[in-house]
Amino acid sequence: MRLTILGGGGFRVPLVHRALLADSLRADAPVTEVVLFDDDPRRLAAIGAVLERQRDAHRAAHGEPPLAVRVESGLEAALRGSDMVFSAIRVGGTAGRVLDERVALAAGVLGQETVGAGGISYGLRTLPVAVEIARAVERVAPEAWTINFTNPAGLVTEAMARVLGDRVVGICDSPVGLGRRAARALGLDPARARFDYAGLNHLGWLRGLHADGRDRLPDLLADEAALDSFEEGRLFGAAWLRALGALPNEYLHYYYLARESLAAVAGTADGGRTRGEQIVEQQRDFYRAAAEHPERAYELWDRTRLEREETYMADNRRAAGGVRREAADLDGGGYEQVALAVMRAVARDEPTRLIVNVRNRGALPGLDADAVVEVPCLVDGSGARPLAVDPLAPHQAALVQTVKAVDREVMEAVRTGSRTAALRAFAAHPLVDSVTTARTLLDGYLGAFPALARTLPRP
Repeated sequence: MRLTILGGGGFRVPLVHRALLADSLRADAPVTEVVLFDDDPRRLAAIGAVLERQRDAHRAAHGEPPLAVRVESGLEAALRGSDMVFSAIRVGGTAGRVLDERVALAAGVLGQETVGAGGISYGLRTLPVAVEIARAVERVAPEAWTINFTNPAGLVTEAMARVLGDRVVGICDSPVGLGRRAARALGLDPARARFDYAGLNHLGWLRGLHADGRDRLPDLLADEAALDSFEEGRLFGAAWLRALGALPNEYLHYYYLARESLAAVAGTADGGRTRGEQIVEQQRDFYRAAAEHPERAYELWDRTRLEREETYMADNRRAAGGVRREAADLDGGGYEQVALAVMRAVARDEPTRLIVNVRNRGALPGLDADAVVEVPCLVDGSGARPLAVDPLAPHQAALVQTVKAVDREVMEAVRTGSRTAALRAFAAHPLVDSVTTARTLLDGYLGAFPALARTLPRP
């Protein structure tokens, strides 16, 4: 099976390659060829050097890997003949992420890349590219399955689904990470637990943790020491988790503790670097050093990867009193394992239960059939089918429906070129507290990203 990776020079591509190399030791490994496509040759060369060092290590331990890797310079050439397409692009690069953050902070609101104003800006410039990719897949590789990791993942997956239907599946490592940490806190094997999770990407809740024939989540919520032993327990605090009766996705920290999150981010922005600026510096140093010393590319990449993992959501953890990341969460094993599980389930027709982003089709009450949701799905040779889940609690449903309405305004703005729809998206978001601020944000992003004027040419 041929896998095409769009964004093949992206920093996290070696995680996917590492997982594929490990899987290639199995006789029934589905992927035998990887095609890399990226519009930045410098980044592609650096990541190519990392992959070659990974292959050297595999050769030394196991012999020549049965996994070919090649580069294509054109999108259609990269897609032609593909069985799987993995989309992990970043429109505007990491420099765009910095502008997403800075414009929002200048307007007095959060600018995280997938949450709030920053996420809307990122979506407005990403959807046109994502839709063109979907059309290219439909045109050149209509039988291929597309796995989307491009953020904002739920929004982008829904836009691509309007072209590709159910042949696109969005993935994220947050739900599986949350479930894994919650299970470990109770001394359970995460691989033997079943998670009741529902919501949108970066906006969901773990509502049940089933093992040994019963729901163990009430046990976890009642155990102060267990709650304090993992990241979400410390981020949100035992009292709030008990009030919710569920474990929120870590990104809900931006909603539940919005004031504290903004203060932490704003403090960093005034006295230091935003998260985007940290990543720009980390990756700039890596790509430069890897180009100069390709023989050390893997070592340089792994050191940068560890630094990136250690500083993930650092502002939120600082706002919660200095929460440290667990060592087990620094080793990877997140989204690349979800991607591999999807590919295996589809290619081998092996029914597998996975939490992914798909069209709702009645699974989650309160949202229409075409709304992309993040819920447990049965994935097999016919794709990912959402499993029916219980309704969200009213306070959860209200937040989900509001954010989904914002997503729809972003899609409408891109579809019609309407700045009015974009303004409605900013103004309707729960983390934007004023129409005046919404106008400031729209004007700020139009100034920061001149290409947005072509996306939004109409009033």
